[in-house]
Amino acid sequence: MPVTVTVVDHPVAAEALTNLRDERSSNQLFRAEMRRLSLIVIAEAARTVPVRPVRVRTPLAETDGAVIASRPVLVPILRAGLGMLPAAMELLPDADIAVVGVQRDEATHAPSEYVAKLPTRLDGRHCIVLDPMLATGGSLAHGCRILADRGAPQPLTIACVLAAPEGIAHLDASEMSLHIVTASVDERLNEQAFIVPGLGDAGDRQFGPPH
Repeated sequence: MPVTVTVVDHPVAAEALTNLRDERSSNQLFRAEMRRLSLIVIAEAARTVPVRPVRVRTPLAETDGAVIASRPVLVPILRAGLGMLPAAMELLPDADIAVVGVQRDEATHAPSEYVAKLPTRLDGRHCIVLDPMLATGGSLAHGCRILADRGAPQPLTIACVLAAPEGIAHLDASEMSLHIVTASVDERLNEQAFIVPGLGDAGDRQFGPPH
């Protein structure tokens, strides 16, 4: 099944993304706008979370309702994905959290895994992968492959802020079934594999430079 892409169309998302792009935004504002935009993107990404029907009593009558059928798994790709986690936990408070650490070699742009803390098996668990930037797609493909190898149902859902066409194409070539939810598909990658126009390094702008 090919990769599918949903671009969120919402005025609040557009404003939050504009503030994220603005080089004048402080780390504090950047984190706040990342959370605000993540709420909208992850709400859309969670649209396919399975639910089961329940009956509830209001102060006036009984009525039909729905609850999430089983605990989903939130998988932030470290470190930038941590910025999307508070919004995801607010929307899915009963979710389990697994982490995958994949860093990109700045010379070769190849992904290198340095941590993977998640259940041995993920059969029947709806997984939502959190990573603000889908650039080359190498880190996300690596993280999604770990989930798929552990039995996570496909299509896997990826929630991101920005995506580059090159990254989407890389995931499409992975032969995994993936659904990408993003606020924008930008123009391209530059020679350093950064998204253009993009918003810079999402990890550094949220947490400061690593050195």
